[in-house]
Amino acid sequence: MDTVRDHLWLWCHETGANNGQYSLPRTSRMSPAEAAYYLDIPNVLMIVYGDKPEPPFDQLSIAFRPLKNVVWSIIGDSSSKRNDKATDISEVTRLANKFPNITGGMMDDFFHPANEKGEIARYSASEIAAFRDQLHKAAHGLDLWVVLYSHNLDLPVQEHIKNCDVVTFWTWNAADLADLDKNFERLEKAVGSKRKILGCYMWDFGAGKPIPLDTMKKQCESGLKWLKEGRIDGMIFLSSVICDMELEAVEWTRKWIAEVGDQPLARKTSGGK
Repeated sequence: MDTVRDHLWLWCHETGANNGQYSLPRTSRMSPAEAAYYLDIPNVLMIVYGDKPEPPFDQLSIAFRPLKNVVWSIIGDSSSKRNDKATDISEVTRLANKFPNITGGMMDDFFHPANEKGEIARYSASEIAAFRDQLHKAAHGLDLWVVLYSHNLDLPVQEHIKNCDVVTFWTWNAADLADLDKNFERLEKAVGSKRKILGCYMWDFGAGKPIPLDTMKKQCESGLKWLKEGRIDGMIFLSSVICDMELEAVEWTRKWIAEVGDQPLARKTSGGK
């Protein structure tokens, strides 16, 4: 039987990626693999940030070999400008032949307000369908993941999302987590039966300040409840590059994972392969 820990994920960037940003109080030296070990999380998403790392990704993937599931970004964050023109999908599918625990490709910071052409995403719905086909045909078959923020819920995202396998749901500003229950219901209506994973920030990146501990608890307790009810397939904690800053929310989360991680899930979920 699966446990809660089997469905927990850590969002990772290259070591030190957020140093000097978002009013974080310290610099980080912890690697993605070290952060997964620190939080005792068996699944990671490795996301290109500011165009780093650059392919090939083999060296970083070696450190992930002991982990259960690894998802690499095929489209990095919004500051990864190379991915506005070309994805890293060929590199990720190549890598999956070498590392069988690579189970998916992520599209980060994918949606945006409509531009002058009426476009709401970095790639078209037809291009997403092609990405999914390429991932599904690769190696042992990879899933296509996408990031959706609560502030994207007013966009007509259904046509883009219909060819995605996993939707990760994020609330950028911690103050908006007061509406988490309501917004999650809106997500369910928008994406239907798609596999859903709750994204949990451990720092208020939107406001550049610590996330209140009661807000961190709300995220985690809501996620645990929905996981046990089968409404979500997992939870993601963001991110590896703040895990050695001794932030209150990170340390609380580490203890919370230790307390609930071994709890069995009464029903089978599909948070990974």
